[in-house]
Amino acid sequence: MVTSRHPLGPRALAERRPFSPPEGRLLLLVPDPHARFAAVELDAGFVADEVREHGYGLCTYVFCWSPERTALSTVDESLRRYVDRYGDLRLRPDFASLTELPNGTAAVVCDAEWPSGEPVAVAPRQVLSAQLRALEEVGLVPSVGIEHEVVFTGADGAPMTGYGVDYALGGTEKLAPLVRELRADVDGAGLGLESARAECHPGQYELVLRHRDALAACDDAMLLQHLVRTAAARHGVEARYLAAPEPGQGSSCHVHLSLSTADGPAGMTGALGHFLGGVLRDASVLTPIWAPTWNSYVRLRTAPFSPSELRWGTDDRTAAVRLAGRGDSARLEFRFAGADAQPHLVVAALLAAGRAGIEDGLAVPREGTPVGALASTPWDALRAFTGSARPAELLGAELAHQQAALLSEELDAGLGAVTDWQRRRARLRA
Repeated sequence: MVTSRHPLGPRALAERRPFSPPEGRLLLLVPDPHARFAAVELDAGFVADEVREHGYGLCTYVFCWSPERTALSTVDESLRRYVDRYGDLRLRPDFASLTELPNGTAAVVCDAEWPSGEPVAVAPRQVLSAQLRALEEVGLVPSVGIEHEVVFTGADGAPMTGYGVDYALGGTEKLAPLVRELRADVDGAGLGLESARAECHPGQYELVLRHRDALAACDDAMLLQHLVRTAAARHGVEARYLAAPEPGQGSSCHVHLSLSTADGPAGMTGALGHFLGGVLRDASVLTPIWAPTWNSYVRLRTAPFSPSELRWGTDDRTAAVRLAGRGDSARLEFRFAGADAQPHLVVAALLAAGRAGIEDGLAVPREGTPVGALASTPWDALRAFTGSARPAELLGAELAHQQAALLSEELDAGLGAVTDWQRRRARLRA
């Protein structure tokens, strides 16, 4: 395994250093609201000559579109400019994110701005960057590690293992060629793999990257998903990031987070404890960030290791927040989000709520004591989100309107679909 070319550990935004742009082809990537990249491939010489200074066009509706890439039909007035004329935003490549892909191209993750230079307030990467700057203003820099679980299914749609293979070596033989090739792809990209293992549900696997600065952690988690999907496709396999692959099963986006000050790591008796208090205070109203899809709520309602009750515990995987590590290595594992959540927005929401807890000097709730719960249905989540000023206070009004519009569209689309569940229920009535 090669040494990661993506720097590890906490870094302030100003400490991120660009890599030199390559020759050949360059893939410009921008994270969209549905945890996927919008992309355009350009000649690297054109990027060096033109794009580096002037940016490159991206249609405005990318940040107000459905999973089917259709513009949202009902948007708040503050979002109208995204879908009224279908004009262009500007992509600004962040060469600190430059990554070599196994197909011989290179990729760079981009920021998005309006032609005036104004940051796009609903672009997930810009939302996270704004929260990182605000946290740095109070003297704190986070280090983040993201765990994603994925389910591999064959051409027949069946999981690639017939049963749960948690921590197993045997029983994963069908997956071995794919996983071996995937490890090589991840190592070749310099992403810094920490672990890879079989998980507890049929066909489920987990690959975890090492801790790094929050912006890189989210960019690289999405790059890892891209590598997973492309490697799976080469083997005729589908990689599914459903929050609930089946009822009673969960695939998550767990976020491990620690904080550093100029004097070293922050502990639970100080900033990290206040941070935890802030997150637990606002986690419920922010449920649409952790659970953005209809399927998300199947996970929260039925998967036993996807706790919706808001409590924390030391090395306790049944808690919504697990305190892991010891001393200087202490970190918080936030277990709210499903595999379908947008990682930049998940981390941004954690940072916003945690910083508010620090600024308010919140005490850490008593360990093991429930202090609330995540919304248990998408309707409850949407009602609480739109009925509170808190999401706008934490993440900005435009982002709050966008997330409400996206969840509303998800509900409308779900209620307009005929599912296998409905057909099965109809047969039972015959």
